[in-house]
Amino acid sequence: MAEHRHHWVRAARRPARVEARDRLDLPPVLAVVNADRRLRGPYTAVGSILRAIVPEALARCPEAVTGHDVELLSTTPELRDLVPATRETLTSLAVPKERTRFYSALRTLRIAHGLVEFLEEYVRAAGEGPRTLVVEDAHRADPTDGEFLAVLLRRTDPGLLTVVVTTGTEALERPDGPGRENLPDALAAHCALLDVPGGPDASDAEPAGPGAPDAALGRAHIAADGTGDDPAQLAAYLALPSDERARLHDLRRAELETVGESSLRLGAITWHAEHGGDPSGVGADVLRHALDHCMDLGYYHAVIDLGERGRRLVTHESHPTHWWAFTTKMTTSFAALGLAERALPLYDEARTLSASPEVHMQAAYATAMLHTRHFEAGRRDHGLARAWVNQAIAFAHWHPDPKEREARVVFNRNGLALIEIHQGRPQAALELLDACVAQLDETLEPHEHALHRSVLRYNRAQVYTALGRHAEAVADYTAVIECDPNYAEYHFDRGMLWRDLGEPERALADYDRAIRLSPPFPEAYFNRADVLAELGDTEAAVADFGYVLQLDPEFDDARLNRASLLFEAGAYEAAGADVRAGLARTPENARLLCLRGQLLAAEDDPGAAADAYADALAADPEYAQAWALLGELRYQQGDLDGAGRNLARAVELSAEPGLRFNLAVVHHDAGRYGEAVRLLDEVVESTEDVDARLQRARCLLGLDRAEPARADLLACLEADPESAEQVYALMPELARA
Repeated sequence: MAEHRHHWVRAARRPARVEARDRLDLPPVLAVVNADRRLRGPYTAVGSILRAIVPEALARCPEAVTGHDVELLSTTPELRDLVPATRETLTSLAVPKERTRFYSALRTLRIAHGLVEFLEEYVRAAGEGPRTLVVEDAHRADPTDGEFLAVLLRRTDPGLLTVVVTTGTEALERPDGPGRENLPDALAAHCALLDVPGGPDASDAEPAGPGAPDAALGRAHIAADGTGDDPAQLAAYLALPSDERARLHDLRRAELETVGESSLRLGAITWHAEHGGDPSGVGADVLRHALDHCMDLGYYHAVIDLGERGRRLVTHESHPTHWWAFTTKMTTSFAALGLAERALPLYDEARTLSASPEVHMQAAYATAMLHTRHFEAGRRDHGLARAWVNQAIAFAHWHPDPKEREARVVFNRNGLALIEIHQGRPQAALELLDACVAQLDETLEPHEHALHRSVLRYNRAQVYTALGRHAEAVADYTAVIECDPNYAEYHFDRGMLWRDLGEPERALADYDRAIRLSPPFPEAYFNRADVLAELGDTEAAVADFGYVLQLDPEFDDARLNRASLLFEAGAYEAAGADVRAGLARTPENARLLCLRGQLLAAEDDPGAAADAYADALAADPEYAQAWALLGELRYQQGDLDGAGRNLARAVELSAEPGLRFNLAVVHHDAGRYGEAVRLLDEVVESTEDVDARLQRARCLLGLDRAEPARADLLACLEADPESAEQVYALMPELARA
């Protein structure tokens, strides 16, 4: 039976791609969608898929719809009439003037994973066997669609849903940003490539035949919203008289606006408006709407594109408000995508052109954040950041409205608190945040600037945690959760604090909540798996670590932790598979090499195990666990001197009580009772461990110190009655002593 594969059809022109795709032997088609971003901007392809299937999904698998409402509504706004929003946050609800927090650039990757899982759930619920999804013109896709397709190709079984992606022959975009999923790599790794030979070169834009271009072809280009790839059509469009071309754009824009689908305002409508009869008026207004929408949802590549286009339509002199919006949202997006160096010249330009206190305040604050947070570590200058944020605070004091003035001052002082943290002064940061919280509570009504006030308390909770003031940190985390209960990161961070406080059950509850509230992100499942393992639920922990690896195959700690759990459970074959996969990625990973050694020792191959531990020490000579495991192996082979040397080195490198206990056992067996007692004194003092007391009693008996041995044995019985059998086994020695 032939292996199921996804397909990549590549040809210079769309008709050739369609013809080649039609020749493929495919399961029944679920949908054929076009990914060209000019149609609907971010998630053009995703939105087309969801508009087609969500009405039926509401009947077939309504729980899948409600379980992925964030992903559906973030990508396809037309679904708001069908799908209720159940997980709104202060960030999603904030009015524009109170928007002080923006989404992480990784949010779109979380959305992509959730969308893939929704699509798989829908296809299974349909119960009609394998289906095919065709996505055309992916070379023109917005990075959001490209990221979704990359995840879909990697995660989805072609036997369930065969994906056919068609592209032109040009090099595919590799967007900047923190996400590792990209369409070119996914196509190469997961698709059977069908290259269609011949055809005109994509750069050839000459019209076919002699004479003037056909005006009908130009009108067809506009009617297709500029998505055609016929060079004759493009040439005819460019040859239209400029006033006629603008008139046709305006007519097509008006036609699309009557459709009433808001995603069109992110793509085709913006294109027609910026090329219509009033580009700096209507065009700039329409682009500004799209810019604000994409900014609020964290679609930063689209924001940069819209900002660049908007800045070509207006200037600071002609439309200062629009010009600054296009500029500052571009710069924020550059910073979010890790491109902070591209933001600084735009802030310098703003300072040169504008005399607006608001512009100078925002530019000063943002420049401070570049220097303290967004630049590469060697480029950061916290002192310069302090100078800029103080300038922002000074401008904030000049706002005429008292409430807005206080809100702006506090917002900028919050930035100053971050600089204090980066300069190693958490107490100063705490004093600033205390003052900020108190000032807003005194000045504003409870409902005003709710988002920023929650962010202040969240920041203060983090400072409390850094200062070890855990009760206050819990109180602030709890307060922000009460006012913004659907923001997943608050639950996630409080879960980490509960775990540090030795409250794994509470940590688990917070991680569960974070997972329910957010599209999938691997860190939440990773942390929950660790807690589940601590609570003894190995099966659930292994499942969570496995899911982490579905989300991020390069999450090496998840593979290592899963392998360790599998080893402890005696599932050596599965553990070995994880170790081999991990070492294929990181061959000098000392922890994985140690685990390989443990597997080899369990398979009764001590020589190979010793070699693995030696490899671990070659990779990290100060890795205490490797020295300890090598010492345990020597002990099992009867080499007490070698075991003692290895374990002594482990004890030098780590304060772990278990290492001291093991070294004490070696000393006891070698007759070095005094050295063993000294080590066990440290263990008992730090842990009150019953096994350590029993072992110390044995050593004390070896030194003929009967009374302290008797005291240890009595303490063992009191602390753990189940130790009685071991205690009674030592009674004959105690009697002889």
